[in-house]
Amino acid sequence: MNIQTVVVGSLDTNCYLIIKENNCLIVDPGADFKKIVKAIDGLQVVGILITHHHPDHIGVMNELKNAYQVPVYSKNNLMEKEYEIDNFKFEVIYTLGHTNDSITFYFKEEKVMFVGDFLFKGSIGRYDLPTANYEDMVNSLNKIMEYNDDIIIYSGHGPSTNLGYEKKYNPYLQR
Repeated sequence: MNIQTVVVGSLDTNCYLIIKENNCLIVDPGADFKKIVKAIDGLQVVGILITHHHPDHIGVMNELKNAYQVPVYSKNNLMEKEYEIDNFKFEVIYTLGHTNDSITFYFKEEKVMFVGDFLFKGSIGRYDLPTANYEDMVNSLNKIMEYNDDIIIYSGHGPSTNLGYEKKYNPYLQR
């Protein structure tokens, strides 16, 4: 599996292309339709994954959905369980707190998580915005602590990290 980051919009949102063979999932297409399409460059798009519905993560979602005629997957239509879309296998984890629809996509075989704005390198997402909730954030952080240290974390903004690093250095994950 190959992961390509396309930084989009005025908030530098990480839109990810998850590529396996010639197939592609788009994660959080927040802006810059033409830039994302250029990065896709002939790949077969099989779906769009949304970690949460803030405008900087869904800005060109409908444009891409219509252009590629693919479904959109989010907390609106996913439960906490394992899924398979084409040749992509992943688990959905509800990681509420930043929003009431925040989810994480965990690709167990590849040991990667797409967490949106739930978790950042050295920090966590805001929980003072509409639909955010501190107690939900704490519960989600406790839930994510149960996963293996070697998992790579792809956040909605900023650099990637790994769960072991966050458990050791992120003050919000200190027990």
